Amino acid sequence: MNIKKITFSNSEGQQLVGRLELPLNQHPHNFAIFAHCFTCNKNLSAVKNISRALTANGFGVLRFDFTGLGESDGDFEDTNFSGNVEDLTSASLFLKNHYNAPSLLIGHSLGGAASIFAASKIESIKAVATIGAPSNPKHVQHLLHDSVEDIKATGQASVNIGGRDFTIKKQFLDDIESQSLPEVAKGLRKALLVMHSPQDATVGIKNAEDIYLAARHPKSFVSIDGADHLLMNAKDSVYVGNVIASWAKRYVETPNSETLRSQHQVIASLDASDGFTTQMKVGNHHMTADEPISYGGNDYGPSPYELVSAGLSACTAMTIQMYVKRKGWDLQNVQVHTNHTKVHTDDSDDTSTKIDTFNREIRITGSLDDKQIARILQIADKCPVHKTLHDEVQVITKLV
Repeated sequence: MNIKKITFSNSEGQQLVGRLELPLNQHPHNFAIFAHCFTCNKNLSAVKNISRALTANGFGVLRFDFTGLGESDGDFEDTNFSGNVEDLTSASLFLKNHYNAPSLLIGHSLGGAASIFAASKIESIKAVATIGAPSNPKHVQHLLHDSVEDIKATGQASVNIGGRDFTIKKQFLDDIESQSLPEVAKGLRKALLVMHSPQDATVGIKNAEDIYLAARHPKSFVSIDGADHLLMNAKDSVYVGNVIASWAKRYVETPNSETLRSQHQVIASLDASDGFTTQMKVGNHHMTADEPISYGGNDYGPSPYELVSAGLSACTAMTIQMYVKRKGWDLQNVQVHTNHTKVHTDDSDDTSTKIDTFNREIRITGSLDDKQIARILQIADKCPVHKTLHDEVQVITKLV
């Protein structure tokens, strides 16, 4: 996993703490912000699973603790729904200043409602996905049970939510009662995905219908059938993450790999700002080459010599299997392990005497006698790539 701990300031100057999760094999094509549920935090298992599904699809995801929760500064009792919306705006500004402006907002439960409000204020956002979101922020009053009247009468009360005690002040109730989500959703004019479980006992499915009907197209609804409100089953949260990633790619800009066109078998394309991270089209396949972090790269893909070693390993395995199948021998599996290095041809320290060396180990599984095994080792040296590495070759270069 490629996770960075980050901090940024909210509109009140308080430090908010988050985790920026990045893809393992590429630069993010887009950035997303995740808004967690009421009284939750960035480390809820569902939040992690959804974020990782998105990073596996090339997104960079910022998940952070709202003011007064988790590792972030501030007192929860002094926060409100409007403050959560402002926190999302601050998170967006952080990404814009240090990485790229976010194009996707994802919100769980009350965080979903906050995401719709925030999306109306953040110009770079192209798409919003809500998960189990209430159709109005004041829906959370039902979580406060009989404490609402005490809060209104005394100005505040201690409420137990999810086994934890929180102090809720009257200003929180006043704030959520003043917000109109359907009105904001109607004027959003950004792609919206509503995901909800019909079995959600915390926020009923009717809320999803209200949000969907209020919003303009493009809008989509996906049922998370069988899931609970917090998506405690990992399969549910991973599914949600993969659906959001696939859906969002229709509305955000992603690199078009088809721009790599040539009459040649292999193309390598490297921008000045990408370091060693090189986009490649190999035959009909797209991949990334890079250098290790220790060499100044991002390690998003194999290095050039690893690619050469890979060609030797693959060609060796194919040649061996092709030969034994023709012979009818029992070779169930062949593994070819190869690495590249440079070694001295003598004991001198002169680097010019070093030669490229490929160390190759072959492991075979099957019912074979010693004579057959010896023949297989001979055949390994006859693979076309092996021969090419030993033969005289030429590289003809021209500028086009």
